[in-house]
Amino acid sequence: MLPLATLWRIARRDLATRIRGLRLLAVCLFLGVATLAAIGSLTRGITSELEVRGQTILGGDIEFSLPQRQAAPEEMAGFRRVGTPSATVRLRAMANDPDGEALLSELKAVDSAYPLYGTMRLESGARKGPPPPGGIWIGKDLVSRLDLKVGERVKFGEKSFLIDGVIAEEPDRLGEGFTLGPVAIIGLSDLPATQLIQPGSLYESKYRVRLPGSANPEAVGKALTAEFPDAGWDITDSSNGAPGTRRFIERMGQFLSLVGLAALVIAGIGVGNGVASYLAGKRPGLATLKVLGADSATVARIYGLQILAVAAVSIVAGLIVGALAPAIIGAIAGDVLPVKPGVSIYPLPLAVSAAYGLLIAVAFALPPLAATRHVPAAGLYRATVSGAARIDRQTVIAVAAALAAIIALAVGTAREPLFALGFIGAAIGLLLILVGLGWLVRRTASRLPRPKRPLFRLALANLHRPGAATGALVVALGLGLTLFVTLAAIQTSITAEIRSTVPQRAPSFFVLDVPRTDTARFQTMVKDADAKAEINMIPALRGSVTEFAGQRVDELAELPEGAWVLRGDRGLTYSPVLPNGSELVGGQWWTADYKGPPLVSVEQEVAASLGLKLGDTLSVNVLGVEVQAKVASFRTVNWDNFGLNYVLVFSPGTFDAAPHNMVATVAVGPEAETALSRSLPRAFPSASLIAVRDVVSQVTTLLTQMSQAIAAAASIAILAGIAVLIGAIAASRERRVYDSVILKLLGATRGQILGAQGMEYAVLAGILAVLALGLGLAGAWYVVTQLFDFDFAPDPLIVGLTLLGGAGLSFLIGIAGSWPLLSAKPAQALRSL
Repeated sequence: MLPLATLWRIARRDLATRIRGLRLLAVCLFLGVATLAAIGSLTRGITSELEVRGQTILGGDIEFSLPQRQAAPEEMAGFRRVGTPSATVRLRAMANDPDGEALLSELKAVDSAYPLYGTMRLESGARKGPPPPGGIWIGKDLVSRLDLKVGERVKFGEKSFLIDGVIAEEPDRLGEGFTLGPVAIIGLSDLPATQLIQPGSLYESKYRVRLPGSANPEAVGKALTAEFPDAGWDITDSSNGAPGTRRFIERMGQFLSLVGLAALVIAGIGVGNGVASYLAGKRPGLATLKVLGADSATVARIYGLQILAVAAVSIVAGLIVGALAPAIIGAIAGDVLPVKPGVSIYPLPLAVSAAYGLLIAVAFALPPLAATRHVPAAGLYRATVSGAARIDRQTVIAVAAALAAIIALAVGTAREPLFALGFIGAAIGLLLILVGLGWLVRRTASRLPRPKRPLFRLALANLHRPGAATGALVVALGLGLTLFVTLAAIQTSITAEIRSTVPQRAPSFFVLDVPRTDTARFQTMVKDADAKAEINMIPALRGSVTEFAGQRVDELAELPEGAWVLRGDRGLTYSPVLPNGSELVGGQWWTADYKGPPLVSVEQEVAASLGLKLGDTLSVNVLGVEVQAKVASFRTVNWDNFGLNYVLVFSPGTFDAAPHNMVATVAVGPEAETALSRSLPRAFPSASLIAVRDVVSQVTTLLTQMSQAIAAAASIAILAGIAVLIGAIAASRERRVYDSVILKLLGATRGQILGAQGMEYAVLAGILAVLALGLGLAGAWYVVTQLFDFDFAPDPLIVGLTLLGGAGLSFLIGIAGSWPLLSAKPAQALRSL
């Protein structure tokens, strides 16, 4: 056996003379690896930034949040005992300008210690502590939407504030979670003068604590919870200051990574085609090496080194692009991201992407490379006619091992292994279906009667003749068309849900904190504005689930999968009748005049995640008082009608002792909507008016960004599919050149040759369009209904046009690939075969 240095010298010299055939391998690997590395690096960059800025994002080392109450003196003493506390109160309130215009805002009252970490910045500079007494800091959106300026006044509740500055940076903004309006910050001492906090008002108190350097936040939280078991607070520490944002980023990153992996697998088929095409062009060199005495193993090593070298360069180039992606995306679209990713190199996602690229190169390049080992020199000279050689058992085992490693790597690095395994299974299933369809097309074509017209007979023969690329073309065309349909169906379903379904069902306003004593006056005022107004009012409280089916939440090592209801405090209500938009699916509803022990109705999916059965107990902590109820029924809830509904609905009388207010939905005509947006905030200063159009706008923005991210990742898969199609055409080019020159010698014209190949691609595109429609719609249905939890409503026209355009593009690529064959000169071509 020749030394490795000698093998590499031969491989390098041969590679320098003609690398063109391996360009497809390079492009496919580069696209796939760059996509995976970019997604992985961006996800890790954002989560790392969340970790690094955990104290600043949270506002402390540990946070205790309380719904609808402030900490008692003994609880504050406990906070001071373990560290330095800072208190904030956050609620939704209406900002009123001097002209009577009102806008929903997030009002935040802070104490003198705020912020414990980070810097509060106004446009005029950094500040520490609260605004001066009677002063307020407001967000830029509040400035622009109410046309306010520093030095002017804005009113919240019963108090008018002097605008002391415009907020440039709120250090704990991300940790505050989702908001429906621009922020405004006042001093905690000014909050009582607003009279916004009344018994039953919906607000949240947060107590951030700066701990000594040696203190363990988790241990501190457990100790204080044991000291105050009835506090009912929700505890968060700085290791996960924005848990909702982190979960969303990680799940979205996993989904996009799997899409990127699918793109890389698709590109792997292009790798195989590219290698096959390259080796076909190197056939004279392969034969010459064997004639000169090189054994099959030596020849395989020489060309294996070439393929490995090109693959390595492509993988490295993809990793460089992926490593730079977070900084580039942060600079271009930083405002869209929750935090800008840091400028850093993240080795783990790059290493995983490189491993994927290498395994894909091995899995798909090895079969055509190994096939050359079992063909004698004479066979290589005759390969155009005799077809490809067999693949030995060792190669099959090596390819299977590489594919198994890819699956193991994908599942092992996934946040949700079962989801990753299901996604991979679906991708493998799709490939198997397409491979099977390719075999079926060849077999069917071989058994059909031969058409009388030569052009049709030639087109049919192209589908099943020895060495036909039908299988590769079916896979390439099928993948591309399926992705086209999937993306079109996802985009149009999301658009239909947002622009059509939601506005038709949604009310005009949500109104929070309507005093129970003023419900009649509220309804009269709305009816005076619009006699046909639809009003739905229900009681509203907030509390946290502390126990279910005998299990204490604070004693669980890990929350059950899907049990989001156990995180933090939840909206609660009680009702004598089944709420609108709910349907009973288990148990019985209590009578309207029920006066017995507390009962609760639980939304069906939440009940399933908690493992609840009828008759189990469920406890909630409301204002420091734990209430236990028996599960009486399960119900499904229609959430997309923007109506009032809750996961937990209790029987009447359960919360009679707890102070609370009402929430309402109001549906009125456009004129009444404008009038009420001005009159209701003045008549009910403590109430908050939420315009549904603002909610729809925020939801639309978020979902549009998500769908664009999916489209961007899937577009790489489409590019890979196109590369596969080009590779399939390139791999069969020499055989088609041979066919073309023979047909020319027999008198065929260029038009007839091109027409036969056009018919071949048209037949394949037509068959695959039908299959792609079914497979693409099935994939889109899963994403829309399971990931977004929307109704599946794709636009038939857009999906049809997209499918037609994709089929047309595939047809044109096929014809473009066949065009150079028409210029092949018979004498020259025959001498080179």
